[in-house]
Amino acid sequence: MKKIEAVTRVEKLEEITELLEMLGCPGMMITHIEGHGRQKGLVEQFRGREYKVNFLPKVKVEIIVKDSEADRIVNAIVKVARTGEIGDGKIFISTIDEAVRIRTNERGDTAV
Repeated sequence: MKKIEAVTRVEKLEEITELLEMLGCPGMMITHIEGHGRQKGLVEQFRGREYKVNFLPKVKVEIIVKDSEADRIVNAIVKVARTGEIGDGKIFISTIDEAVRIRTNERGDTAV
C-alpha cells in the first residue's frame, strides 16, 4: 500500500476531491495547512504599506491506495492541480506497512 500526500492550492481542493471520487478512492483525509516552499511567502500591500506573508494557505489531501493504483492517481492529481506557477505544491508518496479497520479488524488492502 502507498500513502499519497498532495499539498496544493486551496482553490484546487474541490477538483481534486471530485477526481479522487471518480477514480474510486474510497476515502481521503483533508487538512488545511499553512506553509511555504522556495518562494518563501509573499510580499503584499495594504493601504500603501508592504508586509510579508511568510506562510501561505494550502491544503493537504491524504489517501491510501494499493501499490498498483499509486502512479495512476498521482498522475491524475498532477494533471488537475498543476497551473504551471510557483506554489502549485508537492506530492509525497510513502509505503504503508499495514492498515487495520478498527470496526472489523480487517487488515491489509481490505482494510483500506
